[in-house]
Amino acid sequence: MTSPLWTPSEEQIARANLTRFIGQVNSRFEKDIKNFDQLHEWSIDERENFWSLVWDFGGIIASNKGERILVDGHKMPGSVWFPDATLNFAENLLKFRDDKTALVFRGEDGRRESLTYSELYTRVAQLASALKNAGVVKDDCVVGFMPNIIEAVIAMLATTSIGAIWSSCSPDFGINGVVDRFGQIKPKVMFTADSYLYNGKTFNSLERVEGIQQRLTSVEKIIVVPFISDKPDISKLNNAILLNDFIDPSASDIEFEQVGFNHPVYVMYSSGTTGIPKCIVHGVGGTLIQHLKEHILHTDITRDDTLFYFTTCGWMMWNWLVSALAVGCTVLLFDGSPFFPEPRVLFDVADSEGMTVFGTSAKYISALENAGVKPKGTHDLSKLRAMCSTGSPLAHESFEYVYRDIKSDLDLASISGGTDIISCFTLGCPIIPVYASELQCLGLGMDVRIFNDNGEAVKQEKGELVCCNSFPSMPIYFWDDEDGRKYHDAYFDRFDNIWCHGDYAELTEHNGIIMHGRSDAVLNPGGVRIGTSEIYSQVEKVEGVVEGIAIGQDWEGDVRVVLFVVLQEGYSLDDEMIKNIRTTIRSNTTPRHVPAKIIQVKDIPRTISGKIVELAVRKVVHNEEVKNIDALANPETLEYFRNLEELKTKRL
Repeated sequence: MTSPLWTPSEEQIARANLTRFIGQVNSRFEKDIKNFDQLHEWSIDERENFWSLVWDFGGIIASNKGERILVDGHKMPGSVWFPDATLNFAENLLKFRDDKTALVFRGEDGRRESLTYSELYTRVAQLASALKNAGVVKDDCVVGFMPNIIEAVIAMLATTSIGAIWSSCSPDFGINGVVDRFGQIKPKVMFTADSYLYNGKTFNSLERVEGIQQRLTSVEKIIVVPFISDKPDISKLNNAILLNDFIDPSASDIEFEQVGFNHPVYVMYSSGTTGIPKCIVHGVGGTLIQHLKEHILHTDITRDDTLFYFTTCGWMMWNWLVSALAVGCTVLLFDGSPFFPEPRVLFDVADSEGMTVFGTSAKYISALENAGVKPKGTHDLSKLRAMCSTGSPLAHESFEYVYRDIKSDLDLASISGGTDIISCFTLGCPIIPVYASELQCLGLGMDVRIFNDNGEAVKQEKGELVCCNSFPSMPIYFWDDEDGRKYHDAYFDRFDNIWCHGDYAELTEHNGIIMHGRSDAVLNPGGVRIGTSEIYSQVEKVEGVVEGIAIGQDWEGDVRVVLFVVLQEGYSLDDEMIKNIRTTIRSNTTPRHVPAKIIQVKDIPRTISGKIVELAVRKVVHNEEVKNIDALANPETLEYFRNLEELKTKRL
């Protein structure tokens, strides 16, 4: 058995929220649970008791919880959680109204702003009153085209306090990308900032908003937040008003609209790389209770924490992050490039703000290592106790880098889930060890398994990640999907009554998870399934390689593996490097993983949330249309893969 990279101390285990939760399970339900695995098993076997206790343990505020916890629990989709409950999402995120710092904003230019919980409540009250005066009512849609600033959080809270529905995109989306999303839900009000900063440059948002407004005819009012300019010119926008001119300064209280547990709170969007993005609607109660579970139990957050996640308003991790206001901690926001003016900038923020939980992407951690950043020797980080990583599988080398060069006493929680569930299937756990390449544990209350092609649960074998029971944060529906067919086809087409998430994964001997990539990107040379992350974790070891992207190319009645690589400046893909890449992959995986072709490219296409898109590259290679390129942050890179002579010949 492999040795763990980190093991919690007895003191850390004793003071963990999870340990206290286990104590309440044992006392309330007369159990004798001693460890996480036993707790997870109980949370599946008695899921109604589990979620009811999470409600109480998380301190959910509601006008009514109701006696019924789950109706039609055997149906998926079709289960209904807490059918009699009534509550308000914003009320739960604003239940603390004291002088503790609620939000801190840090910009790449060094700007800092903060609000206490009391100040946040007042700001939300002023905006909620103004929205009501503008005619926003329950079930209306309000959208944000915003950088990750405090005003975006205030706008979301004001919207949801009314019982209206919030949706957001980051301001780096193009006009078509925004319209493809917001145009489906027909928002009444739109929030935007005048501009935003990235990598030392200022980008004007209002120019894009002008084009968006021409196509979003449902929008009755645009509220502009002066972010870069104190007095931005909004004369070219119709029915636009600056935020300070819009708010109701006389308002001091919020009348929280009570809605059902399964009332919509957020509209999220699929990546949209294969067509128009699907509008995924999430419910008030399901989002809240799932996030409380993940924050309190899996991430061990208390009021004493300062929680940070590097995200934009267009990624579900923003929604996840701001829900931590319901725990009463300090939520830290950052907008801009994480490498400007230098790669250490986020660790400077971590030190100065006393960050305790640092959330980011696997790509960021890899890029830090490649940049030679070693915070252990340059920063204090004495308060930092956990790091979370998501977006793509965290490589073995990145696990080692974190413990070697960032901090050794740290719960490194590689987590995985998605926009589809606005949460995670696999998470961290403060009371169990961390093993290299493994996500620590399955989410409590989530009956996650790995299925082989026959639909049989397997362990220490690769297969499809599925969930065999319903859970509160499942989408309540898809927008404009009256018969539920889009929803069904997205998750339940492969296995009846079982959520198939589209991840290729493996359950380990420690009951952890290894992620091998997206199922739709799995390579299949000679009928053998290979996860792309298995190749990436090896190729990125090779000196001079920044990153790679692998696809399966149809070739002579079979599929051959093609690897594209981006190299560091000063390196070229010569015969020696090709040999080194192939040898490294073969030595650490299998001969099937070795690419038939290795080709250098300048850059790799990504979604706006930063995920590489193998499917788009595969389509270009096969001369197929890539739909909705506005979902890509850098669509111009697709041309690097088109009509390549190297792909018209056999391997030499």
